Amino acid sequence: MKIIATNKKAYFEYEIIDTFEAGIVLMGCEVKSIRQGHISLANSFIQVVKGEMWLKNCYIKTYDKTTSFCPDERQMRKLLMSKKEILKISSQVSEKGLSIVPLKVYFNNRNIVKLQIAVARGKKLYDKRKSIKERDQKRELARQVEQ
Repeated sequence: MKIIATNKKAYFEYEIIDTFEAGIVLMGCEVKSIRQGHISLANSFIQVVKGEMWLKNCYIKTYDKTTSFCPDERQMRKLLMSKKEILKISSQVSEKGLSIVPLKVYFNNRNIVKLQIAVARGKKLYDKRKSIKERDQKRELARQVEQ
């Protein structure tokens, strides 16, 4: 598994409850651009519309060497999941305060682009402060062990 991009902000902003794997409907030039690492999950989110999941606001740079049709860099992209999983996720999201966020984009063993998504709950300000404090303590401990 080769990880292409991660959404670091999602781990800080949200408390991850459950994770799933989804395929993405892409064009050939988009796949080539992703192979070069030109993708950003920052500020992207996922919506369930009429029983289908859509990735919105994900940035995929246009491939430099393409001569044919170039899709919009921030267009909506359909996610491929089974109906059973979509129903499970949409029922979880209908609860108060839960949302669906993308976590990682990666190539699986068969070189197919996959997206790891999560059902998550937004953290409160004091939870974020706690995360920062724990991270700083881990860094300090690592520095002391290093010396």
